Order: sequence, then C-alpha cells, then structure tokens
Amino acid sequence: MRVAPPTPTTVQDHVALAEIELCGELMIAASAADGERLSADLIDEVLNVIPEGRGGAAAPR
Repeated sequence: MRVAPPTPTTVQDHVALAEIELCGELMIAASAADGERLSADLIDEVLNVIPEGRGGAAAPR
C-alpha cells in the first residue's frame, strides 16, 4: 500500500496575526518611550482605539 506524501498546508489565523502585529507595535512604542512605562493614552494611540468617555465605548478608530 502506498501512502500519499504529506502536502504542505498553510493555516492562517487572522485574529492571531492581528494580535501579533499589535504586540509588535506596542514593543516598538515601548522601546522608543522615554519613561519606564507607556501611558494609557500612548497605548490607545498605538492600538488605534478611542478610550471610553471620548465618544462611547472603546472601539477601533
């Protein structure tokens, strides 16, 4: 009996890829920041969200 060779498959989890990209953006911002921690405002800016209290619930801009 012959067994077919394994075929390469590409599985993409778009949510995971987006989360990895956002983590990368946060790391870049953190490495460029002067202080020890990123401010909440800077994190919101990097993640491109509008914080609650500034036009509703936190949501992508």
